[in-house]
Amino acid sequence: MKYDCLIIDDEKMLADSTAEYFNMFDVTARSVYTAEECRAFFEENSAALLLLDINLGDDSGFRLCKELREKTQIPILFISARTSDDDQIIALNIGGDDYIQKPYSLGVLLAKVKAVLKRCGQSGVFDDGRLRVDLAAKTADISGKAVKLTALEFKLLAYLIKNENKVVSKQEIFDNVWEDKFTGDGTLNVHIRKIREAIERDPSSPEYIVTVWGDGYRFSGGKK
Repeated sequence: MKYDCLIIDDEKMLADSTAEYFNMFDVTARSVYTAEECRAFFEENSAALLLLDINLGDDSGFRLCKELREKTQIPILFISARTSDDDQIIALNIGGDDYIQKPYSLGVLLAKVKAVLKRCGQSGVFDDGRLRVDLAAKTADISGKAVKLTALEFKLLAYLIKNENKVVSKQEIFDNVWEDKFTGDGTLNVHIRKIREAIERDPSSPEYIVTVWGDGYRFSGGKK
């Protein structure tokens, strides 16, 4: 499963409450408490951003960051009660993208996380092992084979991906993709059908673009 944010912190109550708060505001989050649990998480899941504590029981967030940087370049924001300038310098030098002091305001932290996610989403890549969509390059492929989409079809797909796991109303799509309030349901339905024919295993039983009757559409991660 794809999450917006993974929180790695041995303060379980703080980690869980932060994840719960994020989820309330449409930032999908999960919390783990050790470096080993973080490694296990990435065996079956992915995250767009990490909140990483320096102190992880008997382990070190610094060490985990260096390990993760060998495999991924997703943003890593350190969270710590330690106030030493040296800690902040080390955190940034080993690949951290920011250093956030505890105790933190959940509202301020959420705003920072949303800003980072928005920035990353503008040039991000969706890749579940089958479907790969490069939002910056505006390309899509299935198992390495290029998918042909019109400019408008790609714009619609990209918008749904940027709002992954969230229900997007038809009006929101009209406002942000067509930028034309006079676009009708029929036009949207045709474009959704064409995208499904291009990317779904079975367009009649979609895994990626799911219809939420009466509400709109939701892009889910599909099946690996």
